[in-house]
Amino acid sequence: MYLFGLILSAAIGLSLGLIGGGGSILTVPILVYFLGVEAHEAVGMSLAVVGATSLFGAYLHYKRGFVDFSSATLFGLSGIFGAFLGSPLTKLVAPAVLLLIFGVLMFVVAISMLWRKKYTADKTPSKRVLWKALAAGFGVGVLTGFLGVGGGFLIVPALVMFGGLAMKEAIGTSLFVIFLNCVAGLIGHASQSHFDWRLTFLVIVLAVGGAGFGTILSQRLAANRLQKMFAVLVLAVSVFLFAKNYAGLF
Repeated sequence: MYLFGLILSAAIGLSLGLIGGGGSILTVPILVYFLGVEAHEAVGMSLAVVGATSLFGAYLHYKRGFVDFSSATLFGLSGIFGAFLGSPLTKLVAPAVLLLIFGVLMFVVAISMLWRKKYTADKTPSKRVLWKALAAGFGVGVLTGFLGVGGGFLIVPALVMFGGLAMKEAIGTSLFVIFLNCVAGLIGHASQSHFDWRLTFLVIVLAVGGAGFGTILSQRLAANRLQKMFAVLVLAVSVFLFAKNYAGLF
């Protein structure tokens, strides 16, 4: 199980490279059920893994000119504030409840990925709306600090609708925003928990390696089909989390 968990760690980055995100939603379940990490500790470790992998992904997009740092700063500042506020909330929730909440989030993400329309590269972005951009950044930041997820499934459409970015820029920029949020959330968790930094570093190396490999594969495989397959996997994991933790509440 431990070895399989390490293999799945590479899949976190592989998803990032192939479809521009999504893998972070699997990080906490992998850490808890395959690598034997306690749920609260897994949230903090997830922030380190997701943050490092997102930074690497942002760099790959930056080299192609698809990172808008002005929008990243706008979303990132409000997101950092939200992540600091969200971090202390993790300890207030029992492990079973935390994983159930995670299961609900995974279910929402999976349905969103299965049903949302395919974005096109030439889609005309909306005009930037400052207060909506700040509100969206703050909300995703709270989610990142609380559950240790990147929130790219929310940041990308928010950058298009409220940040005035085209889709390709939104994907690259969202990765940098996720990195900023994860750093803030990790600082908040580091003061409350002790992490297995050796295991964290190992998972980071595997995830970043997977991201690099996924970027190469993305040139040859249909991203839309891969997204649907990944969504089905996320949906299956959400059902597993419900089944595993629901009985623990009673």
